[in-house]
Amino acid sequence: MKTLIVEMEKLPLWLKVVLALPVLDVIWVVYRIIRSLDKKSYFGVILGIVMIIIGIPFLWLVDIISVLCFGHILWID
Repeated sequence: MKTLIVEMEKLPLWLKVVLALPVLDVIWVVYRIIRSLDKKSYFGVILGIVMIIIGIPFLWLVDIISVLCFGHILWID
């Protein structure tokens, strides 16, 4: 899990933006769940699962903005 997290953080900016597009944004939600599992934050895991069900329609826009402004995906941990 740790290697996946590190590799996702090393991706170039353009690829992070592409992965944040509406259909592909599920990849970032799964990344958030894996990141929370790695840090043993079960609240983050539950929130990530809820985001798969509820947050997909608008989450891609938040992800694109956060990648362009900060260079990474925003998450609670």
